[in-house]
Formats: sequence, C-alpha cells, structure tokens
Amino acid sequence: MNLYVPIVVLGALALLFAVGSVIMGSFTGPKRWNRARLEAYECGIEPTPQPVGGGRFPVKYYLTAMLFIVFDIEIIFLYPWAVAFDHMGLFGLVEMVLFIVTVLIAYAYVWRRGGLEWD
Repeated sequence: MNLYVPIVVLGALALLFAVGSVIMGSFTGPKRWNRARLEAYECGIEPTPQPVGGGRFPVKYYLTAMLFIVFDIEIIFLYPWAVAFDHMGLFGLVEMVLFIVTVLIAYAYVWRRGGLEWD
C-alpha cells in the first residue's frame, strides 16, 4: 500500500492546483462581459455566420490528424523499447528495426503523395 501513497499525493496536488486555478481565475480575472463573450465560442470575437450543417472541413485536416496519430504511436512504442533494450537482446532489436522500417515506408508513401504539403 505504501507504493501508492506518492501517486495519491500527486493526484491530490493536481486536483488542488486545478480547483485553485479555477477559483483564483474567477476572483482575479476581468469582469467585462458583452454579447460577443456570451456567445458559444466565448473568445470575444463576433462569430461569422455558419452554413446549416456546420460547414465542411478540408480533407487535409483529417489527413494531418491521422498522420499525427500514426507517428505519435511510433514514439509511444519507442520509449518502452529504449528502456528495456538491454533485456530484450537481439530479438528486441530486430523487432524494432522491422517496426521502424514499416513506419518509414508509410512516411515515404505519405511524403511522395503530398500529404505533408500545406498548399
């Protein structure tokens, strides 16, 4: 049970900081309310009229999001491998080389198809 005490303390500190930040922000923040600030976006800028249905997002937005997820997952797999590299030996090295080669092939494909262009 003693192993969980630091985790509980860290969670309590995070909760205390979050609640304290919200409370202090409400006390010390500006109180200038207007019609634009009370709109759904709450950023103070007058919203532009939206078409019925909310409009369409460009496909590039979704492609960029998917690319971010793919390469983020690669990094998530690389961290535990780097930590346990000494224990896995040659098998771990071969597996990670195959994984990185697969991701690099996907990266080259996306690059060749123009998925990284922002035009």
